[in-house]
Amino acid sequence: MATFNFELVSPERVLFSGQVDAVILPASDGEMTVLAGHAQMMTTLKTGFLIITDTPGNGRRVLVRGGFADVNPNGLTVLAERALPAEELTQEILDREILQAEMQYDATNDPAAKHAAESAVAQLREAKAALNF
Repeated sequence: MATFNFELVSPERVLFSGQVDAVILPASDGEMTVLAGHAQMMTTLKTGFLIITDTPGNGRRVLVRGGFADVNPNGLTVLAERALPAEELTQEILDREILQAEMQYDATNDPAAKHAAESAVAQLREAKAALNF
């Protein structure tokens, strides 16, 4: 399988930089898989798990909250507003993320912002369930 260059960056740090087989993105319009040779595009990301496959049969999960992905001839770059590797997640961290999203929901009257916050809360609760917290 052909590989491509992938970089995952959050405001705090570079979480991944290297060659990968595939990356599954929680794109705003639904999950999408990026493979080597993917057409150029940009998409926004919703809250959910990004899955990095750098060796066959091995997927590394990172919870992202917003941001965007840029697929170009050099590979894929994801700039995440927030990114937390699954192995660093705890019930307390997820509860805090859910509370922040609920506060964003309560703090706005903008329908689009309310919908985004409501969606983030649902995705974070799904992530919590997926990790058996």
